[in-house]
Amino acid sequence: MSSRTVIRGGLVVTASDELHADVLIEDGRVAALAASGTPAAGAFAAERVIDATGKYVIPGGVDGHTHMEMPFGGTYAADTFETGTRAAAWGGTTTIVDFAIQGVGRSLREGLDAWHAKAEGNCAIDYGFHMIVSDVTGETLKEMDLLVEEGVTSFKQFMAYPGVFYSDDGQILRAMQRAAGNGGLIMMHAENGIAIDVLVEQALARGETDPRFHGEVRKALLEAEATHRAIRLAQVAGAPLYVVHVSATEAVAELTRARDEGLPVFGETCPQYLFLSTDNLAEPGFEGAKYVCSTPLRPEEHQAALWRGLRTNDLQVVSTDHCPFCFTGQKELGRGDFSKIPNGMPGVENRMDLLHQAVVDGHIGRRRWIEIACATPARMFGLYPKKGTIAPGADADIVVYDPHAEQVVSAETHHMNVDYSAYEGRRITGRVETVLSRGEPVVTEREYTGRKGHGVYTPRATCQYLN
Repeated sequence: MSSRTVIRGGLVVTASDELHADVLIEDGRVAALAASGTPAAGAFAAERVIDATGKYVIPGGVDGHTHMEMPFGGTYAADTFETGTRAAAWGGTTTIVDFAIQGVGRSLREGLDAWHAKAEGNCAIDYGFHMIVSDVTGETLKEMDLLVEEGVTSFKQFMAYPGVFYSDDGQILRAMQRAAGNGGLIMMHAENGIAIDVLVEQALARGETDPRFHGEVRKALLEAEATHRAIRLAQVAGAPLYVVHVSATEAVAELTRARDEGLPVFGETCPQYLFLSTDNLAEPGFEGAKYVCSTPLRPEEHQAALWRGLRTNDLQVVSTDHCPFCFTGQKELGRGDFSKIPNGMPGVENRMDLLHQAVVDGHIGRRRWIEIACATPARMFGLYPKKGTIAPGADADIVVYDPHAEQVVSAETHHMNVDYSAYEGRRITGRVETVLSRGEPVVTEREYTGRKGHGVYTPRATCQYLN
Protein backbone atom coordinates (compact mmCIF):
# COMPACT_ATOMS: atom_id res chain seq x y z
CA MET A 1 0.00 0.00 0.00
CA SER A 2 1.45 3.34 -1.04
CA SER A 3 1.86 6.22 1.40
CA ARG A 4 1.30 9.71 0.04
CA THR A 5 2.01 13.18 1.36
CA VAL A 6 1.21 16.58 -0.13
CA ILE A 7 3.03 19.77 0.82
CA ARG A 8 0.72 22.64 -0.11
CA GLY A 9 1.10 26.36 -0.62
CA GLY A 10 4.83 26.90 -0.14
CA LEU A 11 7.46 28.62 -2.26
CA VAL A 12 9.52 25.76 -3.71
CA VAL A 13 13.14 26.91 -3.94
CA THR A 14 15.73 24.83 -5.79
CA ALA A 15 19.10 25.80 -7.25
CA SER A 16 17.44 26.62 -10.57
CA ASP A 17 13.86 27.73 -9.81
CA GLU A 18 11.48 29.39 -7.41
CA LEU A 19 7.78 28.64 -7.82
CA HIS A 20 4.67 28.54 -5.71
CA ALA A 21 3.88 24.87 -6.06
CA ASP A 22 2.36 21.90 -4.29
CA VAL A 23 4.54 18.82 -3.98
CA LEU A 24 3.15 15.29 -4.14
CA ILE A 25 5.21 12.59 -2.43
CA GLU A 26 4.61 8.90 -2.96
CA ASP A 27 6.54 5.96 -1.54
CA GLY A 28 9.41 8.11 -0.34
CA ARG A 29 9.95 10.00 -3.59
CA VAL A 30 8.73 13.18 -5.22
CA ALA A 31 5.92 12.10 -7.54
CA ALA A 32 4.85 15.44 -9.01
CA LEU A 33 4.82 19.22 -8.63
CA ALA A 34 2.01 21.51 -9.73
CA ALA A 35 1.46 25.24 -9.42
CA SER A 36 -0.51 25.96 -6.25
CA GLY A 37 -4.20 26.62 -6.81
CA THR A 38 -4.35 24.93 -10.21
CA PRO A 39 -6.61 21.97 -11.04
CA ALA A 40 -3.51 19.76 -11.31
CA ALA A 41 -2.47 20.61 -7.74
CA GLY A 42 -6.05 20.26 -6.57
CA ALA A 43 -6.06 16.69 -7.86
CA PHE A 44 -3.20 15.73 -5.52
CA ALA A 45 -4.69 13.48 -2.84
CA ALA A 46 -2.83 12.10 0.17
CA GLU A 47 -3.17 10.74 3.69
CA ARG A 48 -0.85 13.46 5.06
CA VAL A 49 -1.12 17.14 4.11
CA ILE A 50 1.51 19.65 5.21
CA ASP A 51 0.54 23.32 5.01
CA ALA A 52 3.56 25.35 3.90
CA THR A 53 1.76 28.64 3.29
CA GLY A 54 4.17 31.51 3.82
CA LYS A 55 7.12 29.10 4.04
CA TYR A 56 9.86 27.87 1.76
CA VAL A 57 9.88 24.27 0.58
CA ILE A 58 13.53 23.39 -0.04
CA PRO A 59 15.60 20.26 -0.68
CA GLY A 60 17.18 18.74 2.41
CA GLY A 61 20.73 19.91 2.91
CA VAL A 62 23.67 17.76 1.79
CA ASP A 63 26.66 18.17 4.10
CA GLY A 64 29.63 16.70 2.26
CA HIS A 65 32.13 17.03 5.11
CA THR A 66 31.46 15.59 8.58
CA HIS A 67 33.51 13.63 11.12
CA MET A 68 31.28 11.63 13.46
CA GLU A 69 33.10 9.59 16.15
CA MET A 70 36.44 10.59 14.66
CA PRO A 71 39.55 9.69 16.67
CA PHE A 72 41.86 12.70 17.06
CA GLY A 73 44.56 13.76 19.49
CA GLY A 74 43.87 11.00 22.01
CA THR A 75 40.09 11.50 22.08
CA TYR A 76 37.02 11.15 19.84
CA ALA A 77 34.63 13.61 18.21
CA ALA A 78 31.74 13.96 20.64
CA ASP A 79 28.91 13.25 18.18
CA THR A 80 28.09 9.66 17.36
CA PHE A 81 26.37 8.81 14.10
CA GLU A 82 23.14 8.71 16.11
CA THR A 83 23.46 12.10 17.83
CA GLY A 84 25.17 13.78 14.88
CA THR A 85 22.61 12.78 12.25
CA ARG A 86 19.76 13.70 14.58
CA ALA A 87 21.28 17.17 15.03
CA ALA A 88 21.80 17.42 11.27
CA ALA A 89 18.10 16.72 10.72
CA TRP A 90 17.12 19.40 13.25
CA GLY A 91 19.15 21.80 11.13
CA GLY A 92 17.56 20.82 7.83
CA THR A 93 20.33 18.52 6.57
CA THR A 94 19.09 15.17 5.29
CA THR A 95 22.30 13.62 3.90
CA ILE A 96 25.86 13.61 5.22
CA VAL A 97 29.02 12.26 3.63
CA ASP A 98 31.38 11.30 6.45
CA PHE A 99 35.05 10.29 6.31
CA ALA A 100 36.15 6.71 6.86
CA ILE A 101 39.81 6.55 7.88
CA GLN A 102 42.54 4.20 6.70
CA GLY A 103 44.85 3.42 9.58
CA VAL A 104 48.56 3.50 8.71
CA GLY A 105 49.64 -0.01 7.78
CA ARG A 106 46.03 -1.08 7.28
CA SER A 107 43.88 -1.48 4.20
CA LEU A 108 41.23 0.92 2.92
CA ARG A 109 38.73 -1.92 3.32
CA GLU A 110 39.42 -2.25 7.05
CA GLY A 111 38.86 1.47 7.52
CA LEU A 112 35.68 1.50 5.49
CA ASP A 113 34.30 -1.56 7.29
CA ALA A 114 34.97 0.10 10.65
CA TRP A 115 32.97 3.17 9.65
CA HIS A 116 30.11 1.08 8.28
CA ALA A 117 29.97 -0.65 11.66
CA LYS A 118 29.75 2.70 13.48
CA ALA A 119 26.99 4.08 11.26
CA GLU A 120 24.79 1.13 10.34
CA GLY A 121 21.47 1.13 12.16
CA ASN A 122 22.26 4.35 14.00
CA CYS A 123 21.56 7.20 11.57
CA ALA A 124 18.45 9.37 11.46
CA ILE A 125 19.19 10.47 7.87
CA ASP A 126 20.94 8.98 4.84
CA TYR A 127 24.71 8.89 4.66
CA GLY A 128 27.67 8.07 2.43
CA PHE A 129 31.42 7.85 2.93
CA HIS A 130 34.58 9.40 1.58
CA MET A 131 37.83 7.53 2.26
CA ILE A 132 40.80 9.13 4.00
CA VAL A 133 43.93 7.67 2.41
CA SER A 134 46.77 7.96 4.91
CA ASP A 135 49.09 5.23 3.63
CA VAL A 136 49.59 5.18 -0.15
CA THR A 137 50.96 1.79 -1.24
CA GLY A 138 50.55 -0.36 -4.31
CA GLU A 139 47.77 -2.29 -2.54
CA THR A 140 46.02 0.94 -1.48
CA LEU A 141 45.99 2.17 -5.07
CA LYS A 142 44.36 -1.07 -6.26
CA GLU A 143 41.78 -0.80 -3.49
CA MET A 144 40.84 2.70 -4.67
CA ASP A 145 39.52 1.15 -7.91
CA LEU A 146 37.37 -1.32 -5.97
CA LEU A 147 35.95 1.37 -3.71
CA VAL A 148 34.94 3.56 -6.66
CA GLU A 149 33.06 0.58 -8.13
CA GLU A 150 31.04 0.18 -4.93
CA GLY A 151 30.13 3.84 -4.48
CA VAL A 152 32.95 5.35 -2.42
CA THR A 153 34.08 7.73 -5.14
CA SER A 154 36.16 10.35 -3.29
CA PHE A 155 39.45 10.11 -1.43
CA LYS A 156 40.89 12.62 0.99
CA GLN A 157 44.58 13.28 1.47
CA PHE A 158 46.39 15.52 3.91
CA MET A 159 49.33 17.81 3.28
CA ALA A 160 49.13 18.50 7.04
CA TYR A 161 49.53 16.43 10.24
CA PRO A 162 52.92 14.74 9.70
CA GLY A 163 53.00 11.39 11.47
CA VAL A 164 49.21 11.08 11.48
CA PHE A 165 47.51 11.53 8.09
CA TYR A 166 50.26 13.24 6.10
CA SER A 167 51.05 12.27 2.49
CA ASP A 168 54.12 13.56 0.69
CA ASP A 169 54.03 14.91 -2.86
CA GLY A 170 54.96 11.54 -4.37
CA GLN A 171 52.15 9.74 -2.53
CA ILE A 172 49.71 12.48 -3.50
CA LEU A 173 50.73 12.25 -7.15
CA ARG A 174 50.30 8.46 -7.20
CA ALA A 175 46.81 8.70 -5.69
CA MET A 176 45.85 11.47 -8.10
CA GLN A 177 47.06 9.41 -11.05
CA ARG A 178 44.92 6.51 -9.84
CA ALA A 179 41.90 8.79 -9.46
CA ALA A 180 42.45 10.11 -12.98
CA GLY A 181 42.07 6.53 -14.19
CA ASN A 182 39.17 5.33 -12.05
CA GLY A 183 36.97 8.43 -11.99
CA GLY A 184 37.53 9.20 -8.30
CA LEU A 185 37.81 12.68 -6.86
CA ILE A 186 40.79 13.64 -4.68
CA MET A 187 39.87 15.90 -1.76
CA MET A 188 42.78 17.80 -0.27
CA HIS A 189 43.51 19.27 3.13
CA ALA A 190 45.89 21.91 1.78
CA GLU A 191 48.28 23.21 4.42
CA ASN A 192 52.05 22.82 4.46
CA GLY A 193 52.20 20.63 7.56
CA ILE A 194 56.00 20.24 7.56
CA ALA A 195 56.53 24.00 7.72
CA ILE A 196 53.69 24.47 10.21
CA ASP A 197 55.30 21.97 12.59
CA VAL A 198 58.48 24.07 12.60
CA LEU A 199 56.47 27.19 13.47
CA VAL A 200 54.58 25.31 16.22
CA GLU A 201 57.83 24.16 17.79
CA GLN A 202 59.27 27.70 17.67
CA ALA A 203 56.11 29.29 19.12
CA LEU A 204 56.00 26.86 22.05
CA ALA A 205 59.72 27.45 22.70
CA ARG A 206 58.92 31.15 23.01
CA GLY A 207 56.20 30.36 25.57
CA GLU A 208 53.37 31.16 23.12
CA THR A 209 50.91 28.52 24.29
CA ASP A 210 47.45 30.16 24.12
CA PRO A 211 44.81 29.08 21.57
CA ARG A 212 45.31 32.20 19.45
CA PHE A 213 48.77 31.00 18.45
CA HIS A 214 47.13 28.04 16.70
CA GLY A 215 45.94 30.55 14.10
CA GLU A 216 49.21 32.43 13.97
CA VAL A 217 51.41 29.41 13.15
CA ARG A 218 49.03 27.96 10.53
CA LYS A 219 49.70 30.85 8.19
CA ALA A 220 47.45 31.77 5.28
CA LEU A 221 50.51 31.71 3.00
CA LEU A 222 51.11 28.07 3.92
CA GLU A 223 47.49 27.26 3.01
CA ALA A 224 47.95 29.10 -0.30
CA GLU A 225 51.28 27.38 -1.02
CA ALA A 226 49.79 23.94 -0.42
CA THR A 227 46.70 24.78 -2.47
CA HIS A 228 48.93 25.84 -5.37
CA ARG A 229 51.03 22.67 -5.06
CA ALA A 230 47.94 20.43 -4.93
CA ILE A 231 46.53 22.12 -8.04
CA ARG A 232 49.76 21.62 -10.00
CA LEU A 233 50.14 17.99 -8.88
CA ALA A 234 46.55 17.35 -10.00
CA GLN A 235 47.34 19.03 -13.31
CA VAL A 236 50.37 16.77 -13.81
CA ALA A 237 48.22 13.72 -12.96
CA GLY A 238 45.35 14.83 -15.18
CA ALA A 239 43.02 14.53 -12.18
CA PRO A 240 40.25 16.69 -10.74
CA LEU A 241 40.79 18.26 -7.32
CA TYR A 242 38.46 19.36 -4.52
CA VAL A 243 40.09 21.52 -1.86
CA VAL A 244 38.35 21.26 1.51
CA HIS A 245 37.76 24.01 4.12
CA VAL A 246 39.26 26.93 2.19
CA SER A 247 39.74 29.76 4.69
CA ALA A 248 42.04 32.43 3.25
CA THR A 249 42.05 35.11 0.57
CA GLU A 250 45.33 33.79 -0.86
CA ALA A 251 44.01 30.23 -1.20
CA VAL A 252 40.86 31.46 -2.98
CA ALA A 253 43.14 33.32 -5.42
CA GLU A 254 44.95 30.06 -6.25
CA LEU A 255 41.64 28.30 -6.96
CA THR A 256 40.37 31.22 -9.03
CA ARG A 257 43.53 31.24 -11.14
CA ALA A 258 43.31 27.48 -11.75
CA ARG A 259 39.65 27.68 -12.72
CA ASP A 260 40.39 30.58 -15.05
CA GLU A 261 42.88 28.23 -16.72
CA GLY A 262 40.04 25.76 -17.24
CA LEU A 263 41.29 23.19 -14.74
CA PRO A 264 38.76 20.86 -13.00
CA VAL A 265 39.47 22.35 -9.58
CA PHE A 266 36.79 22.90 -6.93
CA GLY A 267 36.71 24.54 -3.52
CA GLU A 268 34.67 24.26 -0.34
CA THR A 269 34.44 26.66 2.56
CA CYS A 270 32.65 26.34 5.90
CA PRO A 271 30.39 28.55 8.02
CA GLN A 272 33.11 29.11 10.63
CA TYR A 273 35.28 30.92 8.07
CA LEU A 274 32.33 33.01 6.87
CA PHE A 275 31.03 34.05 10.30
CA LEU A 276 33.92 33.75 12.80
CA SER A 277 37.48 35.07 12.94
CA THR A 278 40.75 35.20 14.86
CA ASP A 279 38.91 37.46 17.32
CA ASN A 280 37.21 34.27 18.55
CA LEU A 281 40.51 32.39 18.81
CA ALA A 282 41.82 35.25 20.96
CA GLU A 283 38.94 35.13 23.47
CA PRO A 284 40.41 35.23 26.99
CA GLY A 285 40.60 32.47 29.61
CA PHE A 286 41.22 29.63 27.17
CA GLU A 287 37.77 30.27 25.60
CA GLY A 288 39.56 30.53 22.26
CA ALA A 289 40.12 26.75 22.37
CA LYS A 290 36.48 26.33 21.33
CA TYR A 291 37.41 27.77 17.93
CA VAL A 292 40.53 25.70 17.22
CA CYS A 293 40.12 23.95 13.87
CA SER A 294 42.35 23.44 10.84
CA THR A 295 42.55 25.28 8.55
CA PRO A 296 42.27 27.92 11.29
CA LEU A 297 39.99 30.91 11.60
CA ARG A 298 41.43 33.94 9.82
CA PRO A 299 41.29 37.70 10.44
CA GLU A 300 37.85 39.06 9.55
CA GLU A 301 39.01 40.70 6.31
CA HIS A 302 39.33 37.23 4.69
CA GLN A 303 35.55 36.78 4.86
CA ALA A 304 34.92 39.15 1.94
CA ALA A 305 37.04 36.99 -0.40
CA LEU A 306 35.16 33.85 0.65
CA TRP A 307 31.75 35.44 0.05
CA ARG A 308 32.96 36.77 -3.29
CA GLY A 309 34.23 33.30 -4.21
CA LEU A 310 30.81 31.83 -3.41
CA ARG A 311 29.10 34.46 -5.57
CA THR A 312 31.48 34.00 -8.54
CA ASN A 313 31.47 30.18 -8.22
CA ASP A 314 35.20 30.01 -7.56
CA LEU A 315 34.01 28.30 -4.37
CA GLN A 316 31.15 25.89 -5.03
CA VAL A 317 30.20 24.28 -1.73
CA VAL A 318 29.64 25.16 1.93
CA SER A 319 30.10 22.11 4.19
CA THR A 320 30.62 22.12 7.95
CA ASP A 321 33.71 19.99 8.68
CA HIS A 322 31.61 19.09 11.74
CA CYS A 323 34.07 17.59 14.24
CA PRO A 324 32.92 18.52 17.75
CA PHE A 325 34.98 18.25 20.91
CA CYS A 326 33.56 19.31 24.27
CA PHE A 327 35.23 22.26 25.92
CA THR A 328 35.28 20.43 29.25
CA GLY A 329 37.54 17.39 29.16
CA GLN A 330 38.44 17.49 25.46
CA LYS A 331 39.46 20.98 24.31
CA GLU A 332 41.06 21.32 27.76
CA LEU A 333 43.67 18.71 26.77
CA GLY A 334 45.51 21.66 25.23
CA ARG A 335 45.73 23.92 28.29
CA GLY A 336 49.30 25.18 28.30
CA ASP A 337 50.00 23.86 24.78
CA PHE A 338 47.76 24.95 21.89
CA SER A 339 49.13 22.14 19.71
CA LYS A 340 47.36 19.59 21.93
CA ILE A 341 43.88 21.15 21.55
CA PRO A 342 41.76 18.72 19.50
CA ASN A 343 41.14 20.35 16.12
CA GLY A 344 37.48 20.68 15.21
CA MET A 345 34.23 22.54 15.74
CA PRO A 346 30.53 21.70 15.90
CA GLY A 347 28.29 23.00 13.13
CA VAL A 348 26.21 20.34 11.37
CA GLU A 349 23.01 21.76 12.91
CA ASN A 350 23.76 25.41 12.09
CA ARG A 351 24.77 25.43 8.41
CA MET A 352 21.41 25.84 6.68
CA ASP A 353 20.31 28.57 9.10
CA LEU A 354 23.57 30.52 8.91
CA LEU A 355 23.44 30.44 5.11
CA HIS A 356 19.83 31.63 5.17
CA GLN A 357 21.03 34.52 7.33
CA ALA A 358 23.52 35.21 4.54
CA VAL A 359 20.55 35.51 2.17
CA VAL A 360 18.87 37.95 4.59
CA ASP A 361 22.13 39.92 4.82
CA GLY A 362 22.51 40.11 1.05
CA HIS A 363 25.66 38.00 0.64
CA ILE A 364 23.95 35.44 -1.61
CA GLY A 365 20.55 34.88 -3.20
CA ARG A 366 17.97 32.25 -2.28
CA ARG A 367 18.74 29.90 -5.15
CA ARG A 368 22.48 30.21 -4.50
CA TRP A 369 21.78 29.19 -0.88
CA ILE A 370 20.25 25.96 -2.13
CA GLU A 371 22.96 25.53 -4.75
CA ILE A 372 25.92 25.67 -2.33
CA ALA A 373 24.20 23.72 0.48
CA CYS A 374 22.16 21.11 -1.40
CA ALA A 375 22.48 20.78 -5.17
CA THR A 376 26.21 21.27 -5.77
CA PRO A 377 27.39 18.97 -2.97
CA ALA A 378 24.95 16.35 -4.30
CA ARG A 379 26.40 16.71 -7.81
CA MET A 380 29.99 16.94 -6.58
CA PHE A 381 29.69 13.65 -4.72
CA GLY A 382 27.51 11.68 -7.13
CA LEU A 383 24.16 11.90 -5.34
CA TYR A 384 22.17 14.08 -7.76
CA PRO A 385 19.27 14.09 -8.66
CA LYS A 386 18.39 11.52 -5.97
CA LYS A 387 19.48 14.18 -3.45
CA GLY A 388 19.83 17.95 -3.60
CA THR A 389 16.69 18.92 -5.51
CA ILE A 390 12.89 18.70 -5.54
CA ALA A 391 11.91 17.05 -8.80
CA PRO A 392 9.90 13.99 -9.86
CA GLY A 393 11.89 10.87 -9.03
CA ALA A 394 14.09 12.52 -6.41
CA ASP A 395 14.11 11.21 -2.87
CA ALA A 396 11.58 13.17 -0.83
CA ASP A 397 14.25 14.78 1.35
CA ILE A 398 12.40 18.04 1.88
CA VAL A 399 12.47 20.86 4.44
CA VAL A 400 9.64 23.25 5.21
CA TYR A 401 11.53 26.38 6.21
CA ASP A 402 10.06 29.43 7.94
CA PRO A 403 12.01 32.42 6.57
CA HIS A 404 10.46 34.83 9.09
CA ALA A 405 10.93 32.93 12.37
CA GLU A 406 13.64 34.31 14.62
CA GLN A 407 15.95 32.27 16.80
CA VAL A 408 18.98 32.70 19.02
CA VAL A 409 21.65 30.04 18.60
CA SER A 410 22.70 28.46 21.89
CA ALA A 411 24.18 25.31 23.36
CA GLU A 412 21.14 25.31 25.65
CA THR A 413 18.86 24.51 22.72
CA HIS A 414 21.01 22.78 20.11
CA HIS A 415 20.97 19.02 19.61
CA MET A 416 24.65 18.35 18.91
CA ASN A 417 26.38 16.32 21.62
CA VAL A 418 28.76 19.10 22.60
CA ASP A 419 28.81 21.50 25.55
CA TYR A 420 29.18 24.78 23.66
CA SER A 421 28.00 26.52 20.50
CA ALA A 422 30.46 28.28 18.24
CA TYR A 423 27.65 30.73 17.46
CA GLU A 424 26.36 31.26 21.02
CA GLY A 425 23.94 34.19 21.24
CA ARG A 426 23.82 34.85 17.50
CA ARG A 427 20.41 36.01 16.28
CA ILE A 428 19.21 34.38 13.07
CA THR A 429 16.19 35.01 10.89
CA GLY A 430 14.85 31.74 9.51
CA ARG A 431 14.28 28.32 11.05
CA VAL A 432 13.60 24.74 10.06
CA GLU A 433 10.02 23.73 10.81
CA THR A 434 9.46 20.27 9.28
CA VAL A 435 11.94 17.80 7.77
CA LEU A 436 11.17 14.78 5.63
CA SER A 437 13.75 12.10 4.84
CA ARG A 438 12.60 9.87 1.97
CA GLY A 439 9.07 11.06 2.74
CA GLU A 440 9.22 10.16 6.44
CA PRO A 441 8.85 13.02 8.94
CA VAL A 442 12.04 13.36 10.99
CA VAL A 443 11.15 16.77 12.43
CA THR A 444 7.46 17.71 12.55
CA GLU A 445 6.63 21.32 13.41
CA ARG A 446 9.70 21.58 15.65
CA GLU A 447 9.19 18.17 17.28
CA TYR A 448 11.61 15.32 16.65
CA THR A 449 9.71 12.42 15.08
CA GLY A 450 12.62 10.52 13.54
CA ARG A 451 14.38 7.38 14.68
CA LYS A 452 17.83 5.89 14.55
CA GLY A 453 18.14 3.37 11.78
CA HIS A 454 15.87 5.22 9.36
CA GLY A 455 18.93 6.60 7.58
CA VAL A 456 20.51 4.23 5.08
CA TYR A 457 23.91 4.00 3.46
CA THR A 458 23.85 5.59 0.01
CA PRO A 459 26.46 4.52 -2.56
CA ARG A 460 27.56 7.37 -4.80
CA ALA A 461 28.30 7.83 -8.49
CA THR A 462 31.43 9.71 -9.57
CA CYS A 463 31.58 13.50 -9.55
CA GLN A 464 28.91 14.78 -11.92
CA TYR A 465 30.95 17.84 -12.96
CA LEU A 466 33.40 15.58 -14.79
CA ASN A 467 31.06 13.50 -16.97
